[in-house]
Amino acid sequence: MIERRYSVARSRAARSGFAVALIACGVAGSQAARGDDFNHQIAPGNLLVSRSVYDNNPNNIVAGVTQLPPNCVGTACAPANAGGTYPQVFNNDLVDPSFGITSKIFLDQLSPSGSFINSIEVPNSSQNGIELHSDQMVTSFSSKSELALNLSTDHSAVTFMGYLAPVDAIDISNANTPAIVDATNPDNQTAYRVVAELDPHGHFRFTKTNAYSGNNGRAAIMNSQGSSPLVYTAGNAGNGGNPQPDGIIIGAGAQILTFANTPLVAQSPGDPTPVGSFNITQLGDTADKTGKDTNFRGLTIFNNVVYFTKGSGSNGINTVYFIDTSGFNANQQPMACPNGIGVPSAMATLPTAPISYAASSLQTEGVFPYNMCILNGFPKGLAKKDTNMFPFGIWFANATTLYVADEGNGTNTFDPVSKTYTAAAAQKMAGLQKWAFSGGTWSMVYVLQAGLQLGTPYTVAGYPTDNNPATGLPWSPATDGLRNLTGRVNSNGTVTLWAITSTVSGSGDQGADPNRLVTITDQLSATSLPAGESFTTVEAAGFAEVLRGVSFTPGTGALTN
Repeated sequence: MIERRYSVARSRAARSGFAVALIACGVAGSQAARGDDFNHQIAPGNLLVSRSVYDNNPNNIVAGVTQLPPNCVGTACAPANAGGTYPQVFNNDLVDPSFGITSKIFLDQLSPSGSFINSIEVPNSSQNGIELHSDQMVTSFSSKSELALNLSTDHSAVTFMGYLAPVDAIDISNANTPAIVDATNPDNQTAYRVVAELDPHGHFRFTKTNAYSGNNGRAAIMNSQGSSPLVYTAGNAGNGGNPQPDGIIIGAGAQILTFANTPLVAQSPGDPTPVGSFNITQLGDTADKTGKDTNFRGLTIFNNVVYFTKGSGSNGINTVYFIDTSGFNANQQPMACPNGIGVPSAMATLPTAPISYAASSLQTEGVFPYNMCILNGFPKGLAKKDTNMFPFGIWFANATTLYVADEGNGTNTFDPVSKTYTAAAAQKMAGLQKWAFSGGTWSMVYVLQAGLQLGTPYTVAGYPTDNNPATGLPWSPATDGLRNLTGRVNSNGTVTLWAITSTVSGSGDQGADPNRLVTITDQLSATSLPAGESFTTVEAAGFAEVLRGVSFTPGTGALTN
């Protein structure tokens, strides 16, 4: 293996200068530099939280002058309606649905109780020594579904996804990938998606891919079994018209990659390699937009089975899925779910190769044969009709207990009398759902919401508290539900879980809202909602910040107290 990993500790002076520079740019109250990360070592048993900080540069966008999206032509162009200052800059989402600006990624190491330890900055173009051809990665501010963190199967590394692009690039999250270009995509530029691996010593390795053209990669998990580690990824593809090009269809949903051992500049990935595929026709429903049934967000592995969630978009089914590796029956249906719904085989193994699909039927059937199933007991209604379930992160406490984070419906209906986002406050499924397995099916036991204060606005230092003129609604965000999560089984019969909140607000893009990391401890054996269990805040994003993923640190063992 070629050693090309980066130690990303920054000196005390550099951190101080970085914080001063941000404040000079107007990021009052920002916590981009949270203490001293001179000691960048990672200790097993701690938490790792992905955080992104917007470069609050007024010159990123010039209101009335900058044409959106970048490289647009003729009637496809619209002048920016706001300059580059946060949070007003994200009102540009109202004129450019693809709007976003690439930003730096920080990985905050916290104790399980929330004490800050250090922060690791992922290499990016704003750092000294990072040149055009250097290994680097950014995220898209404010793409809310990005930067999930996941431990590898042997717990030796954490993986996540982003883009090969400089800081402050516009609309990269909807750009095409270099090898998969959709001419109907209004975002007329290209950028590779990148998988990052962080080891226990704070070193990074990066692998680029042509998957998720026109959209974003959301999560990655490394399968460290065997001599060549593999990685499974979740995401979405396509930002153009219908029919979609073949490359968009094969580059969506569930993918499998082999980690590269060369610098990013030396990597030349080919076509995407799908590892899982689902189509609503498996349930007898009429086919919808090919490739959009696998608009996946959450990702986990348990007992040698890869699980995904879908919780957004009007196509497909918002529910929990798994990849079936037990083979196909005579009708080319998955053995574990010949009718599209089932449970994994007791002899399940992790997939080691892409699907061998029929290229001739991509436009009519998508990636076929289909090898994914809805987990029995979870919703099976079409997303355009069933609007009660928005699953995101998932975590197994054991073989019969599954926790599902539901991010809520995103509806920002606001009552000026009660000063509450009423649609968010009225939700029954948003928050942390507990599911139990019995008799071959999963059933929801209860939903943990106490302490989240769904729909109740909160303040952030430096963040506006009046109404956003572009929407007529308050800038102040409120919690709408939960996104990514992780957990730990304790020796006293409880489980402690940590999750990232989702928000509603009057912002032009709710993904730009400062959000929170929260925790709760639940009785593992409880079959009805226990009294007294309540979420508390562990970490709060500051001005021009967002939190995205949470995991235990690389090197953490069995995650049991």
